[in-house]
Amino acid sequence: MPARSAGVLAFRRTARGLEVLLVHPGGPFWRNKDLGAWSIPKGEFGPGEQAEAVARREFAEELGTALTIPLQPLGEVRQRGGKIVEAFAAETDLDADAIASNEFELEWPPRSGRMQRFPEVDRAAWFDLAEARTRINSAQIPLLDRLAEIGGG
Repeated sequence: MPARSAGVLAFRRTARGLEVLLVHPGGPFWRNKDLGAWSIPKGEFGPGEQAEAVARREFAEELGTALTIPLQPLGEVRQRGGKIVEAFAAETDLDADAIASNEFELEWPPRSGRMQRFPEVDRAAWFDLAEARTRINSAQIPLLDRLAEIGGG
């Protein structure tokens, strides 16, 4: 059974049009990667967990902001490695420069015996849909299209 994740595609309406909030993964593997590396804030869940609850939890953990507003389902996408991502849209606004991500521990450098802590998300940013399409993991592009279709755009 493939791994499953749930996340939130946050969006806002500005004078320039629709913008979406994407996050960049933290840690040494992602440090020099940009185009195609960004994602919606998301995390894995297991049997017995509800996707919407997991999406809310992951948003809070990765950005430091709890979402209490209604979420609109965007459906699922399958990423290259087989992971299924179930997404929800939320119209909200937050300061992308003020995120407070949780951390993870990793042996770094590899086989060094040294454990280091890294933020799960090292930055977040608002992008218009055209720019978001170049930044987001390509498997998640359909989520941007669905947001535009349901009236987010």
